[in-house]
Order: sequence, then structure tokens, then C-alpha cells
Amino acid sequence: MIDILAAAGGAAAGSGGPMGFILSLLPWIGIFGIFWFLIFRPQMKKQKEHQERISSVKKGDQVVTAGGLVGKVAKVDDTYVEIDLAKDVRVKAVKHTIGDIIPPGGKAAND
Repeated sequence: MIDILAAAGGAAAGSGGPMGFILSLLPWIGIFGIFWFLIFRPQMKKQKEHQERISSVKKGDQVVTAGGLVGKVAKVDDTYVEIDLAKDVRVKAVKHTIGDIIPPGGKAAND
């Protein structure tokens, strides 16, 4: 019984020719479009903004690392940032692990 229904469904779908195939792809194209505009595109925009913020880090900025450390930037190069956490406490961090830059006298922008 199931084989007969499957064969009948295959014959009905095949009778549409190329147009039936295109119509069966439309829902998948729609789903991809929804994912693109609701998930992928905003995420790429957010990543680009973060990368621009990180590239603008300079000596004297107060930053928050991805690990939650808050400190003042002492030295910046292409890959690493040295951060003063307290008096005589300096850590070297990978530049891309900086989560946010805190504006002077303010809270983090992502709060």
C-alpha cells in the first residue's frame, strides 16, 4: 500500500517537469533567505564592527578582555596588547580577545 502511494506521488511530482522541481525548491530558497537576513547578516555586521573597534585600540584606552579582565592598555602591536591591571601587574593578551573598549568615565558600550 505504501509503495503504491509513493509511486503515485512520484508520478504526480514528475508530471510537472522542470516547473515542479523549481516549485519544490522555493520553500528552501525562502528558508535560506530568512536565515540570511535574520541570523547571518547581522552576525557579520556585528563581527565587522568589533574588528573595527579592536583595530582602533590605542595606548591609554580602558578595555575589557573576553576573560573579564579590566585594565588600561599600556602597549599595542599588530597581534598583542599589554594591559595594566593594577600597579606593577601587566599582562600580555592577544588583541582579538579584547571584548570591549570602555569610554573614559563610562560603562562598556555593550551594557
